[in-house]
Amino acid sequence: LEALLVQADVVTIHLPRTEETEGLIGARELGLMKEGARLINTARGGIVEEEALAAAVKDGRLGGAALDVFEREPTTSSALFELDHVVVTPHLGASTVEAQDKAGTTIAEMVRLALRGEFVPYAVNVPAAGEVGEQVRPFVPLAEKLGAILTGLAEGPIHALEAEYLGKLAEHDTRVLTLAALKGALAPVVHEPVSFVNAPVIARERELHVSERRSTLSRDYVNLLVLRARTDGGEVAVAGTVVGSREGERIVQVFDFDMDMAPARHMVFFLYEDRPGVVGTVGTLLGEAGVNIASMEVGRHGAGGDALMGLAVDSPIPPAVLSRIEQAVGTTRARALTLPGQSWS
Repeated sequence: LEALLVQADVVTIHLPRTEETEGLIGARELGLMKEGARLINTARGGIVEEEALAAAVKDGRLGGAALDVFEREPTTSSALFELDHVVVTPHLGASTVEAQDKAGTTIAEMVRLALRGEFVPYAVNVPAAGEVGEQVRPFVPLAEKLGAILTGLAEGPIHALEAEYLGKLAEHDTRVLTLAALKGALAPVVHEPVSFVNAPVIARERELHVSERRSTLSRDYVNLLVLRARTDGGEVAVAGTVVGSREGERIVQVFDFDMDMAPARHMVFFLYEDRPGVVGTVGTLLGEAGVNIASMEVGRHGAGGDALMGLAVDSPIPPAVLSRIEQAVGTTRARALTLPGQSWS
């Protein structure tokens, strides 16, 4: 045991609690471990002396610890609870082969979600952790995409993000959607990977205020998610919903223009004065640059008024091509977006 403690970076306990194993890992044994090493006990409480473990982590001798068992269970007070580098969870019991198989499968599925950067329902360090309702789940990837689009359309850094839920969606716990929208909004502008765990921390560091609004009344859609961002240049908004039995994602509003288009990996939006020939000009310039248009949508405030063109394209639009389109069309705003961190067909 001493040889193992001296060499190991991570020590995990896999023992029953008996007279011989009770207090097996105490202050002396913890002192033998490598500086910065981590200890995991998911076997039985009492094998590791909790006070000694808390002291070793608090002093910086150990890099951290994780436990789901304690000397006294249930426990509501422990020196370990107050330490940032200690993860504590309820004890997972699986006393039959079938229960162990199901527990293992569930854990594997959760790990896969985490590695893919997706929401992990039962993670203890996710603010909105918990079972996601059937009405809410289809909106999680959409909320993340809308958040990324919002950042791409914004004039400068976002100071405040508001998520508004309308229709039946407002009747449910939507914290995970707000968290997904925040994750999506931060991903394009933060160098480090953004996850459901660290997104709120990054938002606090950037002094980005996040809020929710809700109403069961929705004029046009059964469920509607509206994201608004406040920047130094004003407010920008984007809205979306999920429709049909296949749960198709739709962007239904950009700025204050009604739209109907599916989110795509590569998108571009042009704000301009409505007039004949603009669609043809944009298509020609993109075609000459070898950029294929997958879909196009135009929203406008009446003939001859302001108009917004949204396009989904198969490849990124080079800055020089975007500049040529701006000059040819006379756009008042042009934004080319590449959405990060999503699986695209």
